Amino acid sequence: MLNNLQYRVLTKIAPHEPQTMSGSTYDGKSKIGVLLGSDLLAQIRDKTVIDFGCGDGVATLDLARHGARKVIGIDIRQHALDEAVRHAADAGLSNCCEFSTGTSTKADVIISLDAFEHFGDPAAILRIMHSLLVPSGFVMASFGPTWYHPLGGHLFSVFPWSHLLFSEAALIRWRADIRPDGATRFSEVDGGLNQMTIARFERLVAASPFRIELLETVPIRKLAPLHSRLTREFTTAIVRTKLVAKE
Repeated sequence: MLNNLQYRVLTKIAPHEPQTMSGSTYDGKSKIGVLLGSDLLAQIRDKTVIDFGCGDGVATLDLARHGARKVIGIDIRQHALDEAVRHAADAGLSNCCEFSTGTSTKADVIISLDAFEHFGDPAAILRIMHSLLVPSGFVMASFGPTWYHPLGGHLFSVFPWSHLLFSEAALIRWRADIRPDGATRFSEVDGGLNQMTIARFERLVAASPFRIELLETVPIRKLAPLHSRLTREFTTAIVRTKLVAKE
């Protein structure tokens, strides 16, 4: 009964698909630079780099333009890879960029953007990343919004933190009216949502072959005065991290 009531409330609040966050933050800018910082760009020059979860290849091409010797874009979605190949050809970068669902090439650096909150098995992904690095290699990742962010439910965040107030069953039922693709859980929606929190990410890395060399929780601008170690789950915009292999 509660799920049914919540569903009816959701249909009143959001009878249509809510407007999602735009990518305007990156207009005219390097997404790599915005999310990971300009210092990273100096570290990839003349290196072999894997763009893990490359999507349509925009960041992959950005890495190539900033001096990477070779960039390998990896994604499980073939339609995204096909688009990335076209983008590389259009940009004249096919000679140093390749795209695939997997690779046996060892990389100096692995980049991961906006992906750790979507991986179905993030622990397995960390093991795969470790296997793809040279011994001195490292992972640079940026991800968010994490689960306790006001919009951490992505499409399900019809208002701030609504994904925490309504049940998964009610939210999935509401979503089915908008996107009838048969998803029955958060993990099954397009892109997947694994409900990643900052603390969970730290636990996953602790149990992995990596250790955290750097972890920065970038505050939501309007909530920055409230941002602290105690409030970070609710006030962090994105997480930046550097992972290196345990000795």
